[in-house]
Amino acid sequence: QVQLVESGGGLVQPGGSLRLSCVASGIIVSSYTMGWYRQGPGNPRELVADITSAGNTNYLGSVKGRFTISRDNAKNTVYLQINSLKPEDTAVYYCAARSGGYHYTAYEYDYWGQGTQVTVSS
Repeated sequence: QVQLVESGGGLVQPGGSLRLSCVASGIIVSSYTMGWYRQGPGNPRELVADITSAGNTNYLGSVKGRFTISRDNAKNTVYLQINSLKPEDTAVYYCAARSGGYHYTAYEYDYWGQGTQVTVSS
């Protein structure tokens, strides 16, 4: 059984930072494309960043330079470092996994976590 468990969300002031974690079980993250998505109030789910099995990364334009996706193969965990947070980054952040070595759309992902809430507010 595959499980993706996110953590690290919370309430943070604008300009602050958080590190989100996604611990996977039942899959080997280094063999999957791992993605971080977010869904804000009234908005569709959107890709924030992903990393392929080869280590190629892809970012949403509005987060480039502020967000960094990485993985720790020994811990079977994927991270999303988010810096210089803005109120518009407020959303539930989801971890997702898809077998294969490419970048994928949300509909193509096989597994999803339950999400972790990030709220950016002063």
